[in-house]
Amino acid sequence: MLAVAVAVTTAATGLAGTAFAGPSAGETRATTTADAQGTAVVRAARAAAFAHASATGVGQDDALQPQDVLIDPEGARHVRFVRTHQGMPVLGGDLVVHLTKSLAYAGATRAADHKVAPATVRAELTAAEAEAKAAAVAKGDAGTAELVVDARGGASALAYQVQVTDSDTTEAGGSRTVVVDAVTGKVRSNTPDSDEFLSPGLVDTLRERGETLDPATGIAPLSARLTAAPSAAARYPTTAKGTGSSLFVGKVPLTTTRTAARSYLLKDPTHWGTETRDAKNKEQENFARGTKFTSTTNKWGNGALSSRASAAVDAQYGVIQTLDFYKKTFGRKGIENNGKGARAMVHFGNKVANAFWDPACDCMLYGDGDGDMFKKPLVVLDVTGHELTHGVVDATARLEPTFVDGDGNQYGEPGSLNESLADIFGSNVEFSANNPKNPPNYLVGEKLGLDQKFLRRLDRPSLDVLEGAIDYWSPETYYTEVHAGSGVSSHAYYLLAEGSGRKKIGAVTYDSPTYDGAAVKGIGRAKATKIFYRALTRYMVSTTDFHDARLATLRAARDLYGRDGVEYKTVDRAWAAVNVTAANVPPAVR
Repeated sequence: MLAVAVAVTTAATGLAGTAFAGPSAGETRATTTADAQGTAVVRAARAAAFAHASATGVGQDDALQPQDVLIDPEGARHVRFVRTHQGMPVLGGDLVVHLTKSLAYAGATRAADHKVAPATVRAELTAAEAEAKAAAVAKGDAGTAELVVDARGGASALAYQVQVTDSDTTEAGGSRTVVVDAVTGKVRSNTPDSDEFLSPGLVDTLRERGETLDPATGIAPLSARLTAAPSAAARYPTTAKGTGSSLFVGKVPLTTTRTAARSYLLKDPTHWGTETRDAKNKEQENFARGTKFTSTTNKWGNGALSSRASAAVDAQYGVIQTLDFYKKTFGRKGIENNGKGARAMVHFGNKVANAFWDPACDCMLYGDGDGDMFKKPLVVLDVTGHELTHGVVDATARLEPTFVDGDGNQYGEPGSLNESLADIFGSNVEFSANNPKNPPNYLVGEKLGLDQKFLRRLDRPSLDVLEGAIDYWSPETYYTEVHAGSGVSSHAYYLLAEGSGRKKIGAVTYDSPTYDGAAVKGIGRAKATKIFYRALTRYMVSTTDFHDARLATLRAARDLYGRDGVEYKTVDRAWAAVNVTAANVPPAVR
């Protein structure tokens, strides 16, 4: 699906019937002018990629499929492509081609810094052999093996890609993607398809410490207000205003769908049909099989676990607040910027102690906890903002871990950057919602009931002793678990936004250090957030590491505020303060 975004005051139907999405709430749609403009931009970008092959790495046996088109207010164009080689998908072959307003080539950001052609395109393994190997290593049911070119890790190889479902090596029997070398039979990668909020390593640490996650919840009083009776002329479905009593954020307003005189559905027509359903404690990744939440009163939940709808209220509220943050701040219309709603399922699996963004379901999944170490569903607001941001990353740069160990822990800087962006924008969802029951801050997971009072924090990540988070980059960061490694770019973001040193914001006192001891003066959260979002959507690709992220945010700051602006200089200073500089770029490990 190709999403085309025009950051101007109008929007229109885009390529292949998808939508151009702009920033203002009052946009109009369906103008053939913008449709033709998007087509022309893609055509120009594809031609430029082949014409500048030495810079883009695109060869004559390659084909480019557009995934995203962004047209900036100042006129620059950015087209994100995925690649095939001799008809085979290329893993790590994604790139973004940058054009000027006049559609002249202005550069490229590419994932693979080498040619993607493999040494051979003749497989020694059969598809059936690859499927059997994938099923064995992932301990599940293998789907159909597809020949691909694996251009990750600094070299290219012919390989099979296999999705394995009901994996015994993945929490709640989720799916995994296994890549098997088509010549040697070696397993090149074996990664979970869902993004888990709690890593296997963290769960083990909590268990060893005898710690439990038992977030405080309060029973919110139900509203005494009765739902108005419909008029005789009422037609259904129609939009309705209800109330929800949540586990974590008190009583909240909910926009729902009225399907009959006394029948309501937990589905928001004003947010592209965003809906939360009940997985009924089954391990299913099919949203259509979830049970719809319905009500005769348009009052949802009771603020306690005794009502299955209480967790659904938190989930629906969190998803809506996340969508509102992205739309109000960046003009992004939905997680994939395609004008479609988001989906969530609560009560997923039997005693599942986690929350996930699941690409297979294209939805949020929330377990209920295991009843032992994890007492309640992980439906808190910043968890939802964090996990849905993984969906935004999946729809843009698709940052991936470099490798995964046998226990399922992920490693590598692109994966760490993915987790960091999820924390950064997840925290911003709290600021956007500004709910007094969940005060905004630069802490992540502060409502989970942990002994250290938070899971991660952006100002001084190393205060997270549970995951061993780091404040500064070093060559060893490449081998750091992704949640721990996320501290590098999260720290840089906080310094860019708020600056270094001791500072109290709301009820939280922060004290952010720097690698070299020199002070950093922040430019404010709004500007810092715009810079990081623009960097993600224009200048990051699947292999972007921290030094690449530094360049991406510098380019974003230059676009937004100019090379001579204080914002550009502070971006450079913030990265230097976490030891990411032009002088210490490591040797390529791609």
